[in-house]
Amino acid sequence: MSDGLEVDAAKVAKAATAATAYQFSVLTLFPEMIRQAAGHSIVARGVAAGRLDIQVTDIRDFTTDRHRTADDVPYGGGPGMVMKPEPLAAAIADARGRQPKACTVLMSASGRPFDQATARRYADLAGGLILICGHYEGVDERIALHFIDEEISIGDYVLSGGELAALVVLDAVSRLVPGVVGNQASLADESHESGLLEYPQFTRPQVFMGHAVPDVLLSGNHADVARYRRDAALAKTRRLRPDLAARVVEVVVERRKVAAAGRQAHLGRPRSEAPE
Repeated sequence: MSDGLEVDAAKVAKAATAATAYQFSVLTLFPEMIRQAAGHSIVARGVAAGRLDIQVTDIRDFTTDRHRTADDVPYGGGPGMVMKPEPLAAAIADARGRQPKACTVLMSASGRPFDQATARRYADLAGGLILICGHYEGVDERIALHFIDEEISIGDYVLSGGELAALVVLDAVSRLVPGVVGNQASLADESHESGLLEYPQFTRPQVFMGHAVPDVLLSGNHADVARYRRDAALAKTRRLRPDLAARVVEVVVERRKVAAAGRQAHLGRPRSEAPE
């Protein structure tokens, strides 16, 4: 009797863990690419801890011919092959059966640029993500128009397939799921979280090939260290990503304008309208 109770308790605990884990479904023609990469580092630890649930689906499992054909020639002619709609639609329906509230995302060179804000938005999705990896010349446009929620690109360049892009999204989102990264506070200082690149990092030895660690980092003065890191982050952003730096300056200027307008409006009120 006790053995049966223990088994039941284990099943209940396992089911509860699965229910609270962030769910990913990755639909691909090359499932081992996803499984291999997801089996390492932070993502693997997140799965082992029950914080992440990653299901990998081979799109060819939803083909209906003995050759497991997942692509065909494009209408209108042209080079390359296009992924057929029938296997993709069936694979998406299968994934949505497991994740009815998931956001279905197509990895596409034509998609909206993926950024940290998108990663955070995805990490907050209660239903998780279904990531679709395109290949060849892409997917039949009817899939993009009628079966997905968003198209995402990881950059203005072309890859052989969507697997690497899906892994980028999976990794970036996984790190933001509570409990996946050991020190959640460390995420706040990372590049792009504040609009700037992360400040430079140093470790031992103190002097390496004649290059020394900045003295302020050895001072023990937390206020000075924080000030240095803030200034260094801005300088690094100006040097490596002037586009981001300009955007941050625009935001700061706009906020100052709004604050100044608010103060002016307050000073301009009749005495009877001023707050007590």
